[in-house]
Amino acid sequence: MQRPRISRRRAALAVAGSLALATASLTLQSADAAPAPRPNHLTGTQAAALSRQIAADLATGTAGSYYDAAARKLVVDVVDRATAARVRAAGAEPRTVRHSAAALESARRTLAAEAAVPGTAWSVDPRTNRVVVTADSTVTGAGKEKLDAVVARLGDRVAVKRTAGRLRPLVAGGDAIWGSGVRCSLGFNVTKGGKPYFLTAGHCGNASAGWSASQGGSRIGTTAGSVFPGHDYALVRYTSGTSHPSAVDLYDGGLQDITRAAEATVGEQVQRSGSTTGVNGGEVTGLDATVNYEEGTVEGLIDTTVCAEPGDSGGALFDGDAALGLTSGGSGDCSSGGETFFQPVPDALRAFGAQLP
Repeated sequence: MQRPRISRRRAALAVAGSLALATASLTLQSADAAPAPRPNHLTGTQAAALSRQIAADLATGTAGSYYDAAARKLVVDVVDRATAARVRAAGAEPRTVRHSAAALESARRTLAAEAAVPGTAWSVDPRTNRVVVTADSTVTGAGKEKLDAVVARLGDRVAVKRTAGRLRPLVAGGDAIWGSGVRCSLGFNVTKGGKPYFLTAGHCGNASAGWSASQGGSRIGTTAGSVFPGHDYALVRYTSGTSHPSAVDLYDGGLQDITRAAEATVGEQVQRSGSTTGVNGGEVTGLDATVNYEEGTVEGLIDTTVCAEPGDSGGALFDGDAALGLTSGGSGDCSSGGETFFQPVPDALRAFGAQLP
């Protein structure tokens, strides 16, 4: 990336957390009291908010949800008629499924305990009512036999898909934000204690204590905190005290203003901005995903069809004005497609006590 774009990116990227916390406290009653749109006229943002409300109020009877963009409605998986009636009254469409949330969570725990083979990942797919396991090209021999044995015992609660690529953190040598022999991408600008910082991936923060806007350039920031594996987020403090606006570089000369942080929803159409491949779009396919990198296991990620390549690590996942995630890793590339996982932004904000600039 050329230096002028780096400078614009430094001035452009930011995130907010307060609205996500506020919407999480809403109840089904307050949603019903407001003049809400009809169930088949929900926007993606409205569906996401409704999904969180229903999950909070009806957690024991639901088994996940997803946004049907074509029909403009939120579909909620249920296992009994009473919950179905409450879901319908709340403004979503219930769908009766075989496996409860508890059954799917039990399958996830079994996979974590017995099949955490490097090169595998899994998340719950509410569309199929299964835990979908991804196994990359490195899962062979004893590792494949181990995974196959566990999956066979779990039956139709689990489905396996193979990918020709390799699951890996997307860090690389190159340009953009430069560390000690690595490059990554800025995620979102934040503040902490009135000082300017930015978020990026934890595996980037682990790799370097300092960051520059160009290879061999002057330092623009110092890693203040980093977590990887387990989670995948890092906080970098700017060396200057200059504040940075809340926007994402669209790599076409434009910017996307960011006003809030939000939780992602399955079925949501999203975009990713990164220093290697610019802006690319896709769909959220799973939440609370587990990825078993060679470096260790990371949990609680967003699973997507968005492509990414080495150097995009730490870059921004967003939907309109909402900051959703930080690029962690995945398989494939932006020529053939792939699967990419993201660290949710709200988790990073809470971990570091950070907020909008």
